[in-house]
Amino acid sequence: MKTCYYKTLAVERTASADEIKKSYRKLAMKYHPDRNPDNKEAEDKFKDAAEAYEVLGDTEKRQVYDQYGFEGLQNTGYSGPGDFNDIFSHFGDVFGDLFGMGGGGGTRRQGPSQGADLRYDLQISFLEAVHGVEKELEITKRDTCWTCEGSGLRPGHQPQTCPTCQGRGQVIQSQGFFRLSTTCPHCHGQGQIVTDPCADCGGDGLVRKTKKVSLKIPAGVDTGSRMRLQNEGEGGRKGGPAGDLYVIIHVEAHEFFNRHNNDIHCRIELPMVQAALGCEINIPTIHDTAKLKIPAGSQGGDTFRLKEEGVPSLRTRGRGDMIVEVRVQTPTKLNKRQKELLKEFGAIEKKNKKNDDGFFKKLFQKSA
Repeated sequence: MKTCYYKTLAVERTASADEIKKSYRKLAMKYHPDRNPDNKEAEDKFKDAAEAYEVLGDTEKRQVYDQYGFEGLQNTGYSGPGDFNDIFSHFGDVFGDLFGMGGGGGTRRQGPSQGADLRYDLQISFLEAVHGVEKELEITKRDTCWTCEGSGLRPGHQPQTCPTCQGRGQVIQSQGFFRLSTTCPHCHGQGQIVTDPCADCGGDGLVRKTKKVSLKIPAGVDTGSRMRLQNEGEGGRKGGPAGDLYVIIHVEAHEFFNRHNNDIHCRIELPMVQAALGCEINIPTIHDTAKLKIPAGSQGGDTFRLKEEGVPSLRTRGRGDMIVEVRVQTPTKLNKRQKELLKEFGAIEKKNKKNDDGFFKKLFQKSA
């Protein structure tokens, strides 16, 4: 059973982004693996704090979690921050501040680096969103160079120590009484330079590549739903893992149906006679067709509910309902016989109205 992310970070649900980051920094320092070697309990708490911060520190993830909880995050494709390498990669700014790896000095690590996450905006039809669909996406991205395996080096060669910073990755600039440490402009903080670049990637470690990936979209998604394809982002360098691909769903409007949460709304035109006498009609639904019983005397604007004819829920096994609004049609082109019948109908209505008026007149006279 997962613990509430707010409880894990010991913050209120109304906590600001700064308060959440401050609490996470405190827990990361307390349970960091370097400070708790061979301590399984500390390791678990460190991972739990990282997962909580990854969600609450991200505006979109936090909104999904606040509204739908853990299941809502899983339905968007989120599966946690990953292993220690992923955590250090994602939250390097936090750990840099904590352990002196930021702008204050120290040599930057030369190990593997994870590729960047990518975004893909996908438009699907209304009914594809309702029923779910499998899509094949063609994405163009920078992938790890297969020749140098992301090192940027020509096979058989090694990187050279940067002569500007002597491998530190940073240079010291003196300004009066102050000494300022900045990223080395020559090696860009790597501490090493490539003097014999790979011929295929030009020393970048990445090459441009077009790839097709399959995406299974579950029934019930809506505009703004986000799905994660792990390791389908930009390639990593120096043996690092690839980033992730986040697919943002955009749903097209439908000419007949409108969606409100998991309910479907629609309007139907009903002839005046059918509305007055009542009837049973077949109407289209997002699943098939359904029979709708219209009671006699129905008025324009009346609504009727068809249970379980709405959108499947992403969080439960149930479905929403279908809300049908009736619009009564007034005939515009009448033949002679129809006019005669309506005049006869009107005369009867007028007579009934007079009787009603007489009843109310007597009623008021008695009350006076």
